[in-house]
Amino acid sequence: MLALLLLLLCLLLHWALLRGNSTHTDTEPHVILDPALRADPVIPVVLCAAEERLGAAMATVNSIYSNTDAEVYFYIVTLRDAVRLTRQYIEKTKLKHIKYKILEFNPMVLKGKVKPESSRPELLHPLNFVRFYLPLLDIKHRKLIYLDDDVIVQGDIRDLFSVQLDHGHAAAFASDCDLPQSHEAMRSLGMQTTYMGFLDYRKQQVRDLGISPSKCSFNPGVFVADVDEWRRQALTKELERWLQQNYRHNIYSSALVGGVATPPLLIVFHDRFTRLEPQWNVRHLGFSPDAYYAESELQKAQLLHWNGPFKPWTSPSVHAELWERWFIPDPSGHFRLVRTAGEEQEEEEG
Repeated sequence: MLALLLLLLCLLLHWALLRGNSTHTDTEPHVILDPALRADPVIPVVLCAAEERLGAAMATVNSIYSNTDAEVYFYIVTLRDAVRLTRQYIEKTKLKHIKYKILEFNPMVLKGKVKPESSRPELLHPLNFVRFYLPLLDIKHRKLIYLDDDVIVQGDIRDLFSVQLDHGHAAAFASDCDLPQSHEAMRSLGMQTTYMGFLDYRKQQVRDLGISPSKCSFNPGVFVADVDEWRRQALTKELERWLQQNYRHNIYSSALVGGVATPPLLIVFHDRFTRLEPQWNVRHLGFSPDAYYAESELQKAQLLHWNGPFKPWTSPSVHAELWERWFIPDPSGHFRLVRTAGEEQEEEEG
């Protein structure tokens, strides 16, 4: 009788163990997830704040913060001399409520990679190369958004962050193949939309790349990045290599619109990026002080980008009123808008 009871007890225990293992197996895929695949509740946005353009970066931040209820964390990259001014600009204005971290960029990483010569010196500013070093910044996120300081976000930044990158792609950019028809007139003004506008095809090293000079370029001032994939593919090393190649052999002219920061990105990410929707980078607003865009197109834009020499905080410029809507005066008085007497009168009358 005792032996029978022991046998029955063993059978019950065995059945219970089998049932427990079966339940664990069925639910495991739904409970144990790869942390890298979990949605990040925070939207990390990286942008640079040069001392002489601090008000521009703050306008970008303000436009993002004001147009979303998502939790955004701003990583503001600057040089050592501008850290105090940057913090003061935030803490003494309405931006004091944002979540942010100021990161200091060491320009010495560019030694032996960038020559100090250009028709547009601002394109050689060390902060223009921060985007090359995203995996090396003190940022603990797999996915992030990088923005230039000459943009205004009119849409919800969460929609840009939700872009799904194709397998094996480390970034998503807006292709110049997707420019709206209204931009066609801009080509006559020297606007670069193909690789020929950025690379010197007289150089054998450029021809050896096998990239057609008529291939559409893309704009690297607005992008979504998968930092893990960027790191896995060692893209920072690739970008540095192309900076060094130009430093030694001048394979793309610094006199061109893109300076020397854009060509390495065009080379490294050639046919290796996901396309952003055109509305998330309505650009070339800074290429001419006379080229105005249709109001309907500007209203549809999720992001406006004044890339080019005619910035909306200077004069002359176009559609500056769309930028100035988000401008916050510098509490230190260091950053000031440049306006002609006529423009100031129009603003007062408006």
